[in-house]
Amino acid sequence: MAGRLIAFEGLDQSGKQTQAEWLAEALRAAGHRVQTLSFPDYQTTIGAEIGAALQGRRAYSPDVLQLLYIANRYEHAPAIRAWLADGQMVVADRYAASSLAYGDAQGLAVGWLTEVQRLLPAADLTLLLDIAPGTSLERKRASRDRFEQDLPLLSRVRESYRRQAAAPTWQLVDGALPTEAVRAAVSAAVRSRLGLP
Repeated sequence: MAGRLIAFEGLDQSGKQTQAEWLAEALRAAGHRVQTLSFPDYQTTIGAEIGAALQGRRAYSPDVLQLLYIANRYEHAPAIRAWLADGQMVVADRYAASSLAYGDAQGLAVGWLTEVQRLLPAADLTLLLDIAPGTSLERKRASRDRFEQDLPLLSRVRESYRRQAAAPTWQLVDGALPTEAVRAAVSAAVRSRLGLP
């Protein structure tokens, strides 16, 4: 079986990490080889720059910051291609759609953001865990980065995500539901869209 790339998207505190970790384990239990990624990857030099910007230690314009996010994904593109070619499942906590959503919310052209990322391996399924900005704030009140603190921005990000979710390779899931209900919705989407696990 060919490999599949499954991406989780949504606002911070929408449950992406929890659901990505659960899905990876469910796929492994079903006999698949699975690789997991979380973006941004702060362990690389580019990722460290992103972290510094989010904490206010660097000042980048929105276009430059999105280019850093995109470059951070390109760092992993060769490995992703190799895993997929080897029939492995790749589960990503955030992927290319994040730049479209956050860049769009900051006034960047979606067409440009799409074009810059066109050589990245495409996600076979993107799961949008949809929550309101207020829910994100309720779930995490301390140590919020500059994006997490900007509720009007997060409202625009959510709107952009929901527009993207009209695409046939997307599934919108109500991230405000209890964790088990979200898990069931994720499982149903992966089964119906990809025939997994």
